[in-house]
Amino acid sequence: MVESLECDSATGFAGFQARHAELAQGYGGAGDPDDPAQVQAMQMVLHIPKAEPPRRSALLAAAAASAVALCLDERVGPDGEWSERYLAWKRSRIRKVARRARGAHWLAAQEVDGVTVEIDGAQARALVPGPVGSIDPRIKRLQIGGTELPLDEPIDFVPEYPVLWVNSELGMTVGKAAAQVGHASMLLAGALPVERAYAWAESGFRCGVAEADSGRWARLRRQVAEGSAVAVRDAGFTEVAPGSMTVIAVPGR
Repeated sequence: MVESLECDSATGFAGFQARHAELAQGYGGAGDPDDPAQVQAMQMVLHIPKAEPPRRSALLAAAAASAVALCLDERVGPDGEWSERYLAWKRSRIRKVARRARGAHWLAAQEVDGVTVEIDGAQARALVPGPVGSIDPRIKRLQIGGTELPLDEPIDFVPEYPVLWVNSELGMTVGKAAAQVGHASMLLAGALPVERAYAWAESGFRCGVAEADSGRWARLRRQVAEGSAVAVRDAGFTEVAPGSMTVIAVPGR
């Protein structure tokens, strides 16, 4: 379920094509600005209530879906209200920062420009990117680390939906993994033919997320080499070494 994703009633498939074409060009060509305060980042807010926290796999799926939903939302397209902020981020060396929220802080995050997605009871919100020196105070106060969620066995995957496989050997935190699956969903959507990406959008960017052990990871790497899956290689700013392959996304059938 995508709660805040605007429909394509006005622009339809043609508008989606334009946004997909931009995403398919890739990102990061412009590098970082000279002023560190102007470094661009997408803030991602993970809803982790204290009493009934979500399953880790469902929360990561919601995070992945929210990131790609924002990147293909009408409001980031040509003449969209978020276009300038989105393109400033996408065309630089992109970063994502995952923060956790509950209660009133989660409700306050809904007031900041972005897209919220719910999958299997787990909720995440991707916010319109901007400079790290100008983060909305309602978001800046949210903790980046702290709460961890145990590994879980994901619900049976629907064959039509993509699966994002996380490299279990890296032992990434929930926040780090959320950023990485967000990268993966963007890369996958850009790599898909526009018709398949549009069909995925109509499902609310539903996806599955699971940990891959060493045996499965080796098979997934072969799929990447064959061109039937896409991989995220991390820049190494936090937690993992530069160039680490963190997530492999496999399209749905």
